[in-house]
Formats: sequence, C-alpha cells, structure tokens
Amino acid sequence: MKTPKELQYDKLGAGVVSALKKRFFEAWYFSGSDEAVEKVFSLIPKDHTVSWGGSLTATGLKLTELAAGKGYKVIDRDKAASPEERTELMRQALLCDTYLMGTNAVTEDGQLVNIDGFGNRVAALTFGPRQVIVVAGMNKVCKTLEIAIARARYIAAPMNVQRFPSVKTPCSETCACADCSSQSSICAHFVHTRLCKPAGRIKVILIGQDLGL
Repeated sequence: MKTPKELQYDKLGAGVVSALKKRFFEAWYFSGSDEAVEKVFSLIPKDHTVSWGGSLTATGLKLTELAAGKGYKVIDRDKAASPEERTELMRQALLCDTYLMGTNAVTEDGQLVNIDGFGNRVAALTFGPRQVIVVAGMNKVCKTLEIAIARARYIAAPMNVQRFPSVKTPCSETCACADCSSQSSICAHFVHTRLCKPAGRIKVILIGQDLGL
C-alpha cells in the first residue's frame, strides 16, 4: 500500500505534467525511479554525445555512469586533469547532443526555476545542446513561482553549498542565505524558464520520490 506522501505525489504529478505540456515541454511522471531511468535512455539516440550539469538527482540515479556504460560518447568534466581542462570540458558540454540535469524547483503550473554559480548548467538549459532532459523528484514541486524562487534560493542553495568544502560563503557556515555578494557565491545566475522554446527541446521527467536537494 502506498504512503500518503506517495499518493499525494501521484495525484499532483499528473497535474504538473499536464501544466508542463501546456508550456511546450515534453513531460512524464513515474512513481518509481527504475521506470524513469528507462525513459531517460529511451529518449537518447545511440549516436548522441551526452553531458550533464552537477546534479545529485542524476548522480543518485546513476545516470552519468549508465550513459558511459551504455556506450554513449560522454563529456565528463570530472575526468579533467586540471582546472583549465575542466573549464574547457564544461564549454564543450554546451554543444553536446543531450544534456542531463536536475532542477532547483518546478511550479505546479509548469515553470522551472534554477540558480547557478558559474552558469554552465543554466546556459545549457536555455541554449546549446540539441535536447535537455531534466530529472526531478516531486519534492522540487512548489505551488507558485514565488515559492519556487524562495525554495531555490533559501533551501536548495544553502544546502548545495555544503557539497563544496572549499567554498567559503556566509551560507556555507550558517546554511542560511545572507544575500551575499561573495566572489565564491553559487547564486550568480537566476533562470526562470517560463516556456520551452523551441517546443519539445526540454524534456522533464518527474519521479514520485524525494530526490536531490
């Protein structure tokens, strides 16, 4: 028997998918992660070059490992031998065929909200790769755009910075946003994706679980 949260996610997920489609995204909802992962790879042609942005959801679902294991050509910045090579691989990723990423928030009416430090992840979301596949747990769904922005800024960002011990910002110490202007801030770029343009380029897969931050 499903838990109340799982039932809520199933019922809410269908509505969010419908709202995303009205905004020209392709979208699907799956209760479990196995079906979602299968769907991800059904969307990627075998001749595509695949890359990704930093995403605990993608990592947790082993999407990056699976992409390499399935024989796709991948652009993996974590294989870089130097900071300079890492930056170059991030630049190359902007012209890959399929870009995998999570999202900081999704609104019930089908909009995406993301905050980025260097901007490579949101740059790929807006333009460059032939298609972008966004994978997100239903914990990222917010009632309104205002709540989604607040979630991204005041919940996701202060938790995400904890992943980078070398980053020293007020929120790395307190885990609370101080609206800082530190050069180390991971909140340099705010992107609100109101519509998918061209239609169908961004594909959103929602999973009825709590995934990522």
